[in-house]
Amino acid sequence: MTQINPQAPIMVTGATGYLAGVIVRQLLEAGHTVHATVRNPDNAEGLKYLNAVAAGTPGQIRYFRADLMDAASFEAPMAGCELVIHTASPFTLNVTDPQTELVDPAVNGVRNVLNAANATPTVRRVVMTSSCAAIYSTNADIRHMPEKMLTEAEWNTSSSLTEEPYAYSKTLAEKEGWAIAGAQDRWDLIAINPSFILGPGINPHTSGESYAIMMQFGTGAMANGVPNFRIGMVDVREVAAAHIKAGFTPEASGRYILSAHDSGFPEMAAALRAHYGDQFRIADKRMPKFVVWLFGPIINPALTRKRVRESVDIDFHADNSRSVRELGIEYRPMAASVVELFQQLIDAGRLIPNKG
Repeated sequence: MTQINPQAPIMVTGATGYLAGVIVRQLLEAGHTVHATVRNPDNAEGLKYLNAVAAGTPGQIRYFRADLMDAASFEAPMAGCELVIHTASPFTLNVTDPQTELVDPAVNGVRNVLNAANATPTVRRVVMTSSCAAIYSTNADIRHMPEKMLTEAEWNTSSSLTEEPYAYSKTLAEKEGWAIAGAQDRWDLIAINPSFILGPGINPHTSGESYAIMMQFGTGAMANGVPNFRIGMVDVREVAAAHIKAGFTPEASGRYILSAHDSGFPEMAAALRAHYGDQFRIADKRMPKFVVWLFGPIINPALTRKRVRESVDIDFHADNSRSVRELGIEYRPMAASVVELFQQLIDAGRLIPNKG
């Protein structure tokens, strides 16, 4: 069992990111001191949302310049920390060079952070953001798993640089983490494996896949039909809480799937239509799979025909029981996550309701 001193500072990597920002907010609200790594600590505009959070909480935040590809940059922010939360990693599906844009920063980032942990005698636990993508590639994989369900015991074995490279990068990065952790015995590693994250972040102008999907619903990009992508969904606030609880729960160990709902795009559309159907044109019908297969890759090259074939109309199932039982996570309704994120985009002026 690993006991973490709550008075010691906690390092959070990639602090301006979507998930990391919510982790930092929850830590500050609990009165902790956060060592936040960012690309440029002198960029006041880039830090304004974190600063606004810090101004209204009892905790303290200190900024440190760090780069995933620079091993030495993590030594100063990690000094004196017992708990390290590593979230920084690229999350994008549209890439031209997956090796340099996804795999290298993901794997080298884990390697550099954990090597810094090896060199920092105070560190006792590292909580790393992984992904359900490190467990499976497409929904077709789930059909071959025991009980046809994702569990922490499974690994993604079908992704590659050319097939689902984002999932490939997350798989390699997590495996690198376990290899480094297993070569020493001073600190332990915990991996948090979320499904698709939704819900409001601290920065309404965040770019990323979660916000991009909501924008597609709000701008009418899916007004003529919603592809029946079956996915797991989880609120960013629960994922953030899981990182913190994993850090401070002495008995926590191994991997934790964070996935609240086995759901899909049509259910997201239905939740939005119930709240905003008179203000936005949100489809009430599903797009046939052959139409998605035929035109999806033309509209979005990241949407491969293989992904359509193996994830549209094929159920997603994940076992979240470890997160509930061992971390005490209580999942909120899916509609709340979807609606609150959509409303955040409206409030920020990124989505404009119809006047009539």
